[in-house]
Amino acid sequence: MTITVETETEVDFPFDYEELARRVITFTTDHENFPFEAEVNLLLVDNEAIHRINREYRQIDRPTDVLSFPLLSYEEAGNFDAVEDCDDNFNPDTGEVMLGDIIISVDKVKEQAEAYGHSEMREFAFLIVHSMLHLFGYDHMEPEEAAFMENKQKQILKELNILR
Repeated sequence: MTITVETETEVDFPFDYEELARRVITFTTDHENFPFEAEVNLLLVDNEAIHRINREYRQIDRPTDVLSFPLLSYEEAGNFDAVEDCDDNFNPDTGEVMLGDIIISVDKVKEQAEAYGHSEMREFAFLIVHSMLHLFGYDHMEPEEAAFMENKQKQILKELNILR
């Protein structure tokens, strides 16, 4: 698995954020039984940068905590049967499936950890799990989808022993 972690802002978390990101991404991929080697890109930015990206790609004029840019399409979330049917899903150099990109606002991690009364580590891990589930086709636009996704997030974080 190739996990690229890049930063465009100062990251001063009280934990090894690269190690945690790799552990959470790998665990979530295994948890969801993704049957291929995969590539995931994680970019850490500040509120100003994520605000700019939101405005450009989503027509949302404010910073958000996380953005997910999946590179795969699914007929059904979490069903990976059709991934092999398209050569464009695979990086020709590595043979790995290109899952997509995750962008996290370091500022929002800090703000939300304080607001929700848990650690920055827990908030960071939560945002990665949340985004990984988006890369696997899950969404939370409808109440039943949101409940399903929330349960998956809780289960994965519990199994990782990253609790509130």
